[in-house]
Amino acid sequence: MALTDSTDGTIRSADVIEADHAAVMHSWSAQGHLPPFEIAGGSGSELWDHDGRRYLDFSSQLVFTNMGHGHPRIVEAIADQARQLATIAPATANATRARAAQLILDRAPEGFDKVFFTNGGADANENAMRLARLVTGRDKIVSRYRSYHGNTGASIVATGDWRRQSNEYARGHVHVFGPYLYRSEFWASTPEEECERALHHLERVIQCEGPGSIAGILLETIPGTAGIMVPPPGYLSGVREIADRYDIVLILDEVMAGFGRTGEWLALDAHDVRPDLVTFAKGVNSGYVPVGGVMIDSWIAHEFDERVFHGGLTYSGHPLAAASIVANLTAMAEEGAVENAATIGRDHLGPALHRLAEKHAVVGEVRGTGVFWAVELVADARTRTPLADAQVAAVKKACQERGVLVFPSANRIHMVPPCLVSPQEVERAVAALDEALGTL
Repeated sequence: MALTDSTDGTIRSADVIEADHAAVMHSWSAQGHLPPFEIAGGSGSELWDHDGRRYLDFSSQLVFTNMGHGHPRIVEAIADQARQLATIAPATANATRARAAQLILDRAPEGFDKVFFTNGGADANENAMRLARLVTGRDKIVSRYRSYHGNTGASIVATGDWRRQSNEYARGHVHVFGPYLYRSEFWASTPEEECERALHHLERVIQCEGPGSIAGILLETIPGTAGIMVPPPGYLSGVREIADRYDIVLILDEVMAGFGRTGEWLALDAHDVRPDLVTFAKGVNSGYVPVGGVMIDSWIAHEFDERVFHGGLTYSGHPLAAASIVANLTAMAEEGAVENAATIGRDHLGPALHRLAEKHAVVGEVRGTGVFWAVELVADARTRTPLADAQVAAVKKACQERGVLVFPSANRIHMVPPCLVSPQEVERAVAALDEALGTL
């Protein structure tokens, strides 16, 4: 049916859901069991559907609306750019693209010279791995089992979770376990032990694979979908030392964690580490237009001064995406979004979630930083048995019924609001989660 078939010409939520489910193939889903949920509009941390139901968005969708929904400066920048120049081939120099690259490099580690723009985070990681292979002449990429790097050919194989297993078409990928003290693979009892043993495990895998065969180590600075595991002190600097020891390129994936999400401009800013490549997407423009990219250290960038880089995308550095980046990063700086994310995490969201852990036995661990938090749910606090999928789904549903959208992943509820979320909105969302957990 057409969406305007109702007698008064209005659009109803049920009509949108019916039309969408009939014609759209949805990702990571069995198409006969899609959720009956739709959204018509949004502003800030709020969303609403066509029937007028309103929700607090503590999922930031797929953790990307860092500046919230409908931010007028970003919307206007896209519209202004569309009126001036809607599109141009990537080989042509463009002022908006150049400005976007410079604003990104202003937040990159010192000495980073270039940005290679992509269409999203998956192909950002794809091209970072390509760069590492080209400059080293090696093939293998080491990444973690608890990770998600995207759904393109090599990025999905670099991913460690279940989605990799039916998509293993790329070669040269090796996986390791990273630090995760709550479910330690290393029989550790302290963060220091977990860090030391995880680093030892990484180096031994590299040695056994043959250091001369490994082009890069690809890590999410803070794993996102895999569980928001903030690395223990010394881990990332230890990885850097191992990479240097064997002349391996270190790639940090900041697709989800970057640009304000952790209360820092980049998550790596809170750790003593300098990578060779940094991938980004999502938060760089709050997801308003598809875009991603790779920040490139000078030594790698200059490898291609006289040598052709065998990589390219039709929409690389698209003017509309570039305009959204410029507006987003400018607004973030001028409106104190990064500072607000840090304050919210430290003074409001973090403490409130820890109080839930004290109240509900089903909460095994709370961890996070900024506006990037995971609540891990367990069936038994002693054995740490993960809560069943159906019960996690019930928590998500109960939150939604109370007007709050959360981001479930495995046995966790991720609380990941926009960077400009208010303390009052945090209080409202945590109260909904509190009630939802009580229904178990």
